[in-house]
This record gives sequence, C-alpha cells and structure tokens, in this order.
Amino acid sequence: MKIILNQDVVNLGEEGDVVVVKDGYARNYLLPTGAAVLYNKTNAAIFASRAAQIEKRKAEKRAQSASMKEKLDATVLNLVVPAGESGKLFGSVTSVMVQDALAKQGIEVERKKIEVATHAIKMVGTYSVIVHLYENEFSHVKLIVESEEMVRERKAAEARAEEEARAKAEAEAAAAAAAAQEESVAQEVASEEMPVAEEAPAEESN
Repeated sequence: MKIILNQDVVNLGEEGDVVVVKDGYARNYLLPTGAAVLYNKTNAAIFASRAAQIEKRKAEKRAQSASMKEKLDATVLNLVVPAGESGKLFGSVTSVMVQDALAKQGIEVERKKIEVATHAIKMVGTYSVIVHLYENEFSHVKLIVESEEMVRERKAAEARAEEEARAKAEAEAAAAAAAAQEESVAQEVASEEMPVAEEAPAEESN
C-alpha cells in the first residue's frame, strides 16, 4: 500500500515521505494511529502545500539531534543488576532499564530508539548502547553494568578512602598548629633574651 507519512517513523521514513508498506502494517498501525495517510492526489497536494513547514521542522530536528548526540556521547550510565560470584548476570539488561537510567539524568529518549544488544550483555562490565537519533544519526552511550556486591565493595572502598583522607587532613592540621605554636614560643623567648640597648650619656653643655 502506498502511503504518505504524517510523522517520522523509525526505520521507515520521515514526515512527508511517500513509502510503500504492507497492507496489514498500514491498516493495523500507520493509518489508525495517524502516523500516515493514504497516498492520493488530494493528500499529495496537501503535503505539497506544507513542504516549507515540513522542511523547517526537519531543520529544527537536525539541530536538536546534534545537541542530543553531544549530550549522549558524554553520558555514562550505571546499572546494578543481580549477578553471581563469577559476574554472570541472572537477568538481562533491557531498553526500558536504559531509558529509566537516562531519565534519571534528565535525558528523555523514546524506548524504541534505544538499541540494547541483550544477547551480548551477559556479564558485569562496560558496554555501549546505541541510541538512534534523527535521520541516520546515532549515539553510543557508555553503560557500566555492576552487581550489587560490586557496588557494596566500591562504596566500602570509597568510605575507607574518605576516612583516610579526613584523618590525614586532621593530622596535617594538627602538625601545622603545633609548628605555629612552637614558632610563636620561640619568638617570645628570643624577644625576652634580647639585650636592651643602653642610652648614651647626654653631652655636658659648656
């Protein structure tokens, strides 16, 4: 069936594109949801009259896509999932989990645009998740998958490091205070031991 897309459809086309799809796909999804309209002279003329507006929206989407790509490329996600002692995951990492993790960082992405190779993520470790953007643009988001045990160990190590840093800072502050006190005492002693200069006798007047 020949249709005109009324909006962008992932892996199919953009607003205003004329495409041919299977009848069932068109009747069961694209047409009922308003994502597309039938291709005919009337609808073709309507879209032709909207060509300038559609192109303007496309330019705006390209700009938004570039901005989103820059943000996503710099994003690091941490997911904590159940895993065995060997690091093998009990469950799987899904696009919903990635979408939620992005949302917590203030980044809203449609789930259907997130591509997670669940078959490849079977162990804790660092992975890359693909997020499809506008047109053929996409971003790679760094994904760190950890087990609950790893998180506990990391937090314990961070707590120990923080305690050691605090103790070191307190020791340095105490040493500096002691040194300052010693210097002050030394200056006082030196001033007390310093001889007082005798005044020269006044000359007698004739």
